[in-house]
Amino acid sequence: MFFTFAWRYFRAKKSTNAINIIAWVSILAIIIGSASLVLVLSVFNGLEDLVKSLYSSFYTDLKLTPVTGKTITLTAAQLKQIADIPLIGNYSLIAQDEALLQNGDKQSPMVYLKGVDSNYSAVAGVPGKMTSGKFELGTEDEPAAVLGAGIENSLDIEADRSILPLTVYMFKKGTGIASDDPMSFMSTATIAAAGKFAIQEEFDNKYVITNLAFMKRMLGLKADEYSAVEISIKDPIQSDRVKSQLQKLFGDQFRIQTRYEQNQSLYGVMRIEKWVIYAILPLILVVAAFNMVGALTMLVLEKQKDIQVLKALGASNGYIQRIFLSEGILLAILGGGGGIGAALLICWLQVNFKLVPLQGDSFLIDYYPVKLVATDFMLVLSTIFIVALLASWFPSRKAAAQPVDLRS
Repeated sequence: MFFTFAWRYFRAKKSTNAINIIAWVSILAIIIGSASLVLVLSVFNGLEDLVKSLYSSFYTDLKLTPVTGKTITLTAAQLKQIADIPLIGNYSLIAQDEALLQNGDKQSPMVYLKGVDSNYSAVAGVPGKMTSGKFELGTEDEPAAVLGAGIENSLDIEADRSILPLTVYMFKKGTGIASDDPMSFMSTATIAAAGKFAIQEEFDNKYVITNLAFMKRMLGLKADEYSAVEISIKDPIQSDRVKSQLQKLFGDQFRIQTRYEQNQSLYGVMRIEKWVIYAILPLILVVAAFNMVGALTMLVLEKQKDIQVLKALGASNGYIQRIFLSEGILLAILGGGGGIGAALLICWLQVNFKLVPLQGDSFLIDYYPVKLVATDFMLVLSTIFIVALLASWFPSRKAAAQPVDLRS
């Protein structure tokens, strides 16, 4: 019933066109505001998914690292305990430390040389990110390495076509730089370049992957000493559950981190950015609210005689107030529906026709990714509804307070 009155008042011809103009301006502002909110949140969702997919190629579902120091000790019995957890798909033993690579007179910046075992391909997605050469890591005596794209550039080589081996320099376990003869504290070896991977700058400029046995020899690790254990989960959603099981097995002996915890600062910043944008964009809806207050106030003045007739027929103040509240909600429905429809259309066009490209040629995709999430629509609709309700409150109260006077 209330919306019947609201719809009739909205469609009815007004004594002055200004009322209609202001009402349509408020609807247009809501359309722009709601479309902007949906589009920006969708772009953030798309970028977040893209970043997560890149990082998930390198970071595994779970990772065991030492609480203190650089190495952990894992016996065969402990490794079997890890393997016997039903939800664990596979695990890879890791030995990693900083190193310098040299190719003739070219020297890389300090990199992380990461030794992995044969299970690594079943745990991490790096082998699937090869852009040249093969994911071949060699043996302890004849090691090979897969270079990040940035490291390949710094060494000025083509990893899949390099003939001469690279020279590796690493500090021996438990040593530091000595001023008299730094080289006496260094392990030196040669290693062949087998290929190149490209994931994201953070990894491409820092990591070189080789085989575990070679790294353990370079670092002087014992048979049961490792830098970390990287684990894949059959159902990644169960990561927290598996983490709890591992924590019960090993207590506080190791630091156990999920993929989110390994990148907590990154994901935290992305989430904060999204909500900061959400907090700013509703200012467009505030502009719409001022227009709505103006339109409804003028409508109340326009419909004074109607209000008095309804009150004479027995309508209460609350009934009158709900009619004009419904008018504000009607404007919000028209604007919000139009804005969400426009946002859906723009997102569809972006996915299919790439309307807004990404500048530069160093990205894995050439357009802004978008992802529509149902909760974002609910959030936007709730925001519009609250703004419309607040904007309609004062004019509706003014309408309800009109006295009954039919003499005029």
